Amino acid sequence: MKLIVGLGNPGKKYENTRHNMGFMFLDFFAKEKNVAISNKKFNGLYGEFINNGEKTILLKPQSYINLSGEVIKAFVDYYKIDIDDILIIHDDLDLPIGKYKLRPTGSSGGHNGLKNIEANLHTQDYKRIKIGISNDKDIDTKDYVLGKISKENKQIIDELSKVVNNIIDDFYKLTFDDLMAKYNHK
Repeated sequence: MKLIVGLGNPGKKYENTRHNMGFMFLDFFAKEKNVAISNKKFNGLYGEFINNGEKTILLKPQSYINLSGEVIKAFVDYYKIDIDDILIIHDDLDLPIGKYKLRPTGSSGGHNGLKNIEANLHTQDYKRIKIGISNDKDIDTKDYVLGKISKENKQIIDELSKVVNNIIDDFYKLTFDDLMAKYNHK
């Protein structure tokens, strides 16, 4: 069983903000697969389907991004999901808009949502797709990540969604090393 998690903040106030990249890209994938993320459990919205012969849960924690790990842990425990079968999609300040990077492990890099995941799963060894949101050092980080995405950047994100959908599909077929070799570019 696979657990694909998009990180973000719930509610209209946070729609189309940089911090909600995980929600956005999970929605792109769900739309492609015709999966509704509308079931509620453990303070998360989720959808279930079979992809490439494997049961999959698409999860959007509803506890606010800084407490995402608590929701993920509840799903992991309930469904007995192996850490190797989890893929987290999240925003990253250190990557330019329109760029992404696959990582098999690593620190939170200051991302409070990732810190909470590490605290709840008791490991940094979970797979992730980091989606670039750039960084504006002239704006306070909290205000920047909660800021709205411009129309120009939305177009870039829409284009990137096709690549990320392919990455998620290949997550079922390739080892993570092979996935990184295929998609991570210098």
